[in-house]
Amino acid sequence: MGHHLGSKSSIVPLIDRLNKNPVGLVDSEKLRQILTLLFSKEEASVASKFPLEEATIDELVRQTGLDEEALLPILDNMAEKGLVMDLPYAGTTYYMLMPGLIGFFEFTFMKNRADLPLPELARLMTEYLFEDVSQGQAKEFFGGKTSLTRSLVYDDVVPISSEVSHYENAREIISAADYGAVGMCYCRHKKEHLGESCAKHAPVEGTCISLGTAARFMVRRGFAEKKSTEELLAILDQAKDLKLTHITDNVRHKPSFVCNCCSCCCELMSGVKAGFNDGVAKTPFLAVVDIEKCNNCGLCFSACNVAAITSAQIHSNSHAVIDVAPCLGCGVCVPTCARDAISLVERDDRPMPPEKHKDMFVAILKEKGRLKPYLVSGVKKRAGRLLAKKKRQKFM
Repeated sequence: MGHHLGSKSSIVPLIDRLNKNPVGLVDSEKLRQILTLLFSKEEASVASKFPLEEATIDELVRQTGLDEEALLPILDNMAEKGLVMDLPYAGTTYYMLMPGLIGFFEFTFMKNRADLPLPELARLMTEYLFEDVSQGQAKEFFGGKTSLTRSLVYDDVVPISSEVSHYENAREIISAADYGAVGMCYCRHKKEHLGESCAKHAPVEGTCISLGTAARFMVRRGFAEKKSTEELLAILDQAKDLKLTHITDNVRHKPSFVCNCCSCCCELMSGVKAGFNDGVAKTPFLAVVDIEKCNNCGLCFSACNVAAITSAQIHSNSHAVIDVAPCLGCGVCVPTCARDAISLVERDDRPMPPEKHKDMFVAILKEKGRLKPYLVSGVKKRAGRLLAKKKRQKFM
């Protein structure tokens, strides 16, 4: 598997291509080891030539110089591994190279598989993400103003005087989706291969929800199992019982997943705890403590998935205190208090997620100084191509 480790003809061009994504992969020896284990030499070469937008097989033949007969099995194998997403639409299959995060890193651990050395990959990926918090991959993923992900609030702990938009409510997001599936939790599965287990006893199977186009791909390629809306809503109820935080895409229009995250396994929660307070976008709410009711029992300390609750002492009285900076406003802590000492209040400034994925990606690229003209043209090209196909389909 290591025959192309560090080879300029395969790995370096692949890293260069992956770094054109809104969230890239910081080059390091560990990254090169990870990519060498995930991509064959041929796959790395094909991936390095992928355009930024979805591409047809004819377009990829031109890009790679391979004929269709040679290219199709490579793409099929890459889709099976979650390196490429294949998207059938109106009689044509479009191929899209997945980013590293959120992308093929997660897909690697969303199957039980014997084709990869999962314990080695678990160690490498964990070390890679957090080995250099100030300058490495953690900063690349969590350090921007616009986050890839955002927290959702438990709908039954929202203040009576407040309204929650449909995109802020996990149940409404799932109910509005035209297709849903559930799969294996990447974070907990990876932790298993490190010899660790979830402190909240959350299951590895059946907690990660995918929606829409992404869900269809995941079901087709064995990463997830199709579920009804009622079954997916039941997963949310189970997640609440386990004190997990609902996380989704940082967009208002058609989020593609709802994960249910714990403090001990989830890398998103780990990023916030590592000091990236805005690494996951907040809900419109903030937890507050009524110190007159609080007896400092500590149940909310362990419930909070970003370690935002600690203890303080005023005179002779100890009570819980909320660290406002990392608090997600998810509401996980509220039901843990038998004395009703914790509640949610509205933030002074209500967060407004980007409208669509394109808007989110453009915002991230602008913030990182990576928004080049050809990316904008690529977005326009894709939109125009799909619009033309829709028009043709209408008259078929």
